[in-house]
Amino acid sequence: MISFDLTGKVAVVTGASSGLGQQFARALSEQGCDVAILARRKERLEEFSKELKQNGHDCLPVSCDVTDEESIKNAVKAVVDHFGKIDILVNNAGVVEYSSGLHDHTTAQWDKVLDTDLKGVFLMAREVSTIMMKQKYGRIINISSVGGIQAGPAQVSYFAAKGGVVNLTKAMAGDLAPYGILVNAIAPGVYDTEMTHDALDAPGSLVLKNRVALKRFGREGEMNGALIYFASDACTYTTGQLLVIDGGMTSML
Repeated sequence: MISFDLTGKVAVVTGASSGLGQQFARALSEQGCDVAILARRKERLEEFSKELKQNGHDCLPVSCDVTDEESIKNAVKAVVDHFGKIDILVNNAGVVEYSSGLHDHTTAQWDKVLDTDLKGVFLMAREVSTIMMKQKYGRIINISSVGGIQAGPAQVSYFAAKGGVVNLTKAMAGDLAPYGILVNAIAPGVYDTEMTHDALDAPGSLVLKNRVALKRFGREGEMNGALIYFASDACTYTTGQLLVIDGGMTSML
């Protein structure tokens, strides 16, 4: 019997103080998970945790900076101390930095994005997988982007980092398979979130929308099916894969 029920599972979601991170945490909680929500903005996490607890499952807000190795270690310890285990990790925390082009993209911008969007995924997965290895079970879901398989101007560090997440996912899948840990990635297209909303309201966004086969941007909840599949025991023979959920944007190349 195929089961998407996550009752009794413990999930960790990074970057859970806003945007897609909140959507992912909400979906996991609604499916039965106890959830640890991680981000730098503790006050926002505490407010969000009140909402998730209304689903009848536990929620632990934990302050964590994914660019800081010690912060990650402390956060993972706090989760294990509270729940006793970690079954699911959603590596969602991410940032983007814009510039007029390669020549204008500063080293500080590069370091900020790579440290958050790629190194942070590596560090978090390394710490959490140590727990999962002892359990002989785990599901790791890395959030990449359509920018991980195609690129463009003005965001060189973001495209580099998200492309790195795709191959990092494959590498980790090979390393962790012997321990019953499956590692997959989701590549969102353009979604209307707190980080993107103002840009998507701009007149120039029509050009971007027309690159999408469905002629619209992604809506809240449209990645939940993929997330729950990768997180659940319905997923038993899928690892090292990238699922693009972009309304057909990359099919229009």
